[in-house]
Amino acid sequence: MSGPVSFSRHNQIAILKTDNPPVNALGHAVREGLFNGIRQAEADSSIQAIIIICAGRTFFAGADIREFGKPQATPALREVHDAMTATPKLLVAAIHGTALGGGFETALACHYRVAVASAKVGVPEVNLGLLPGAGGTQRLPRLVGVEKALDMITSGRPISAKDALAIGAIDEIVDGDLEAGAIAYTERLLAEAAPLRRISEMDLPQTSDDVFAKAREKFARERRGVMAPQHCISAVEAARLPFADGMVRERELFNELLTSQQSKALRTAFFAEREVAQIPGLSKDIKPRPIASVGIIGAGTMGGGIAMNFLNAGVPVKLVEVTEAALDRGVAIIRKNYEATAAKGRLKADDVEKRMGLLSPSLSYDALADVDLIIEAVFENLDVKKEVFRKIDGIAKQGAVLATNTSTLDVDDIAAVTSRPGDVVGLHFFSPANVMRLLEIVRGAKTTDDVLLTALNVAKTIGKVGVVSGVCYGFIGNRMLEAYGREAELMILEGATPQQVDRALYDFGFAMGPFAMYDLAGLDVAYAVRESHRDKLPSDPTYYATGDRLAVMQRFGQKTGAGFYKYSAGSRVPEPDDAVQAVITDKAKDLGVTQRTFSDQDIVDRCLYAAINEGARILDEGIAFRPNDIDQIWIHGYGFPVHKGGPMFYADSVGLNHVAAKIADYRKLYGDDYWKTSPLLDRLAGAGKSFADWKD
Repeated sequence: MSGPVSFSRHNQIAILKTDNPPVNALGHAVREGLFNGIRQAEADSSIQAIIIICAGRTFFAGADIREFGKPQATPALREVHDAMTATPKLLVAAIHGTALGGGFETALACHYRVAVASAKVGVPEVNLGLLPGAGGTQRLPRLVGVEKALDMITSGRPISAKDALAIGAIDEIVDGDLEAGAIAYTERLLAEAAPLRRISEMDLPQTSDDVFAKAREKFARERRGVMAPQHCISAVEAARLPFADGMVRERELFNELLTSQQSKALRTAFFAEREVAQIPGLSKDIKPRPIASVGIIGAGTMGGGIAMNFLNAGVPVKLVEVTEAALDRGVAIIRKNYEATAAKGRLKADDVEKRMGLLSPSLSYDALADVDLIIEAVFENLDVKKEVFRKIDGIAKQGAVLATNTSTLDVDDIAAVTSRPGDVVGLHFFSPANVMRLLEIVRGAKTTDDVLLTALNVAKTIGKVGVVSGVCYGFIGNRMLEAYGREAELMILEGATPQQVDRALYDFGFAMGPFAMYDLAGLDVAYAVRESHRDKLPSDPTYYATGDRLAVMQRFGQKTGAGFYKYSAGSRVPEPDDAVQAVITDKAKDLGVTQRTFSDQDIVDRCLYAAINEGARILDEGIAFRPNDIDQIWIHGYGFPVHKGGPMFYADSVGLNHVAAKIADYRKLYGDDYWKTSPLLDRLAGAGKSFADWKD
């Protein structure tokens, strides 16, 4: 045999070994090689068994998702599995690395499965808006039971070889060399005259209707409006049918998902998350700077959260504050967070101490003299941040990367106070910094390529999605959020209520609406940012009028028990507040704003189209490299529903002609202060194109 699948033998055992780097994806050549290898083994009467194994770092890590939605060349994966299951030769899968999706389904089509202890198996298709479409929803519940199969399929989480053995998903864990262990196991099966254990011929373990009903209720609550988990449940329920009928139903449900906008959005987001780290024009010869230690200035909520990211990754951190009380408080909160995680069983007590042991608190900037990366996380004030950077410029070693955690301020202004602006970069963490996956990396005019690459590597090291932005007010995310929130605030002056606006956007799929978000983040924070940028913001008296007024009233949100909502003592549940409505009514009257009613769709369109229009400007100005970069920022930093792909993908899905027409309508109603259509949006809409068609 030639191609990615080789055929060899060990006595009476045929060994089909796939070598298709990087992850042995089950593309056409691999499928054909497996199919032909089975047939070759069947044609040799001296062969009694077949082992399927992979070279490289992993077993089949899944189907080649680049083939999804395209005509699949024969043999399709299901045809390969049918041939595998039907073979009269004993068939064993030998697993290392990760057997995921179609890879695990391939293992399930074998008669037996062995794995090394470090291996993992799983069916993550739900995360792409799909279901296991090559028999996984029919074989897995027959093998491990409905409840365990439902959990694996609807969560998409892989499980360890140990856990897979415990539930019966694999048959043995092999010590030492996998191929030698698989051969020994197969020889033992032959010696024992083990039966050809075809999962397709097994009876489904008894289960009640309640299992499926409860699963549907759970995912209707936890994954609002998302199709894939519900379709997964229906497919597993179809395992009650004869196997052939269940396979037909699985394919029907799979095809419904494959052609859905949700799956397209999720698959686009999957590739985009990997694409954002690829920076146009960045030479492959550039090497990142080594980051073996980190210094953080500021032990408040943000600084402490940033520190935890590095401690979690095993990177030593020096945490600097100006007062002992602030430093002690910051360290205590970090410890409290770790101990709370340990109390939930998600961290061992020894790990708490190990991570805390990497933390070195200090009251002196001199402690930062030998670290590789310094992150400033102080108050969002340009003068304060400039002063910090003047100090660290005189202390940091040559080659250290100097980063600011600013969310809106000009990184170039900050870099200019140092003698090494090329070493300065923005690292905008999102709160809570130890939880949120987004890291907005702000490239200054003089930021060097190796510093930018270092920032991207840092993001990867601490498990963040790092997205590069150019310098402008608010960068990518907050600049768009300003337009989104502006329209939400204007609509409550015009007659909507905060709870209606929040409900409409929550029902659209956001984790929370804008007013609940402001209360969580703190109205004082947003007000302080606006105050420091008044010269750059609209002079329109309606602009964020309610939020500013509530901040002046010291209604800062959850932290004070009152913001756009009121909060009972010890509660984070927002409650409508008549006092807020009185403020809104008075403001509207003073400003002469005409009140009217809004539909939920009115609210969603106006907020999102304002953000999309700003996103188009950001693209046109070169602040963002790609539309997908913008979408990743909004998915991972602002809670945009991933199954709707991000604001730019969503705009494409409803049509840029429609978006541009709605903005033109808004311009007629409200004037062009806020509703000047982006030139890029106009060009694309006029040409019948989408943001996906856009090229730099």
